[in-house]
Amino acid sequence: MFPKPKHALTPNTYAYESEPLVKPTGFREYDARWLLAKEINLMGVQALGMGLGTLIREMGVKPELVTGHDFRGYSSSVKNSLVSGLLAAGVKVHDIGLCMTPMAYFAQFDLDVPCVAMVTASHNDNGWTGVKMGANRPLTFGPDEMTRLKDIVLNAAFKLEGSGSYHFVENFPARYIADLTKRPKLKRKLKVVCACGNGTAGAFAPQVLEAIGCEVVRLDCELDHTFPKYNPNPEDMEMLHAMRDEVLRTKADVGLGFDGDGDRCGVVDNHGEEIFADKVGVMLARDMSALYPNSTFVVDVKSTGLYVTDPVLQKNGVKADYWKTGHSYMKRRTHELGALAGFEKSGHYFFNKPFGRGYDDGLVSALAICDMMDRSPGKTMAGLRDALPKTWGSPTMSPHCDDEKKYGIVEQVVKHFEAAQKKGDKVAGQPIRDLVTVNGVRVTVEDGTWGLVRASSNKPELVVVVESPASEARMREMFKAVDAVLRTHPEVGAYNQTI
Repeated sequence: MFPKPKHALTPNTYAYESEPLVKPTGFREYDARWLLAKEINLMGVQALGMGLGTLIREMGVKPELVTGHDFRGYSSSVKNSLVSGLLAAGVKVHDIGLCMTPMAYFAQFDLDVPCVAMVTASHNDNGWTGVKMGANRPLTFGPDEMTRLKDIVLNAAFKLEGSGSYHFVENFPARYIADLTKRPKLKRKLKVVCACGNGTAGAFAPQVLEAIGCEVVRLDCELDHTFPKYNPNPEDMEMLHAMRDEVLRTKADVGLGFDGDGDRCGVVDNHGEEIFADKVGVMLARDMSALYPNSTFVVDVKSTGLYVTDPVLQKNGVKADYWKTGHSYMKRRTHELGALAGFEKSGHYFFNKPFGRGYDDGLVSALAICDMMDRSPGKTMAGLRDALPKTWGSPTMSPHCDDEKKYGIVEQVVKHFEAAQKKGDKVAGQPIRDLVTVNGVRVTVEDGTWGLVRASSNKPELVVVVESPASEARMREMFKAVDAVLRTHPEVGAYNQTI
């Protein structure tokens, strides 16, 4: 028998060291994340491993799994606790050690293993831990699997078969790097700033870019789990500004920045301008659809409207499918539709054959960007950006909202805009043209200006994005209109950044 996890325990007590702590809110829509010590303890992580092993057997999947951990001071300990639970549940574990998340996904294919459990808090600040899981490559768990896992763990409904085994795979990163670089070198000599925020990607990204023929300028590539400069998140302006300054200082062709677990890539052009990931996706869609006309691309609801309106994409016969935000949702949708690629505004890109295996990998994204530039002789990254129709878009803004309250707040916001549309009320001074409610609410008015509100799937936050094809002023008007609705809910706190 194993004790039923507690929802709360006080550290530095007998109970904390004797019982599993697992806060229920750590089970997110498509992965799991907790504040270590405050919301989960190592015995709780062990329970998670037992639950995952139980679920894998319940799903009828071969109980064999790849695991690895990102570069944080505590990730190795968390992984070892997870492994102990998996072994108790009779799982054969292949440990590839310190790695990026996409390296673990690649290992599922390279080692022919069906399941994965990557210990990472992704781009979350230090103090957070988590696990990205899957049992059907290249897909990761969605709400159904996460709900069932939560039920098993919190009720200690484990089936502990025993007979698990552990295998450490030596020098696995070399296999991953070889797979990415067994390709022709670039014809064009690109000078690339490679920014890693002292996160896990620093151990791998520079040598991959050098191997394809780039001149690499390293920026914060030394691993340091205290993250002394900034949190490695290429969606945060602090990291993007550091990339900008280094691109301008070194006169680089492009800046490429990777998040803490290496599954996302952010871009700064040769003028030092940050290009939001959805716009980079439009540029890549232009390049890829020229090679493969009439392709389908999946894009998340936070992304620019250009996927539908861009004349080049229209000419190339592109079909855009707007879908739920979240790497698991996007990955699954891209797989189900057989889309050429999926692009998420946060920087998760999913390339199917011939570009990738369907999972999100920041280095595969970086190679696709370099190849796009290689196929555009005489054009700079800024030139490729300027060739897109002009829109004014915000960064992803995240006002605080408790995990227990955020979904209820979003439901009320959706109802507000549905009622406004029904009554013919104006938003930001114009009638509502369209509402998309597949993931929160995306409200578009007559001139194409739109605003989005949804609940973050992995943090106690809401997500707010606005864009206008008309003007910056219209974008700001939409933000004011959306924010005015949010301010009617006192549970919604301050933004991490605003426009």
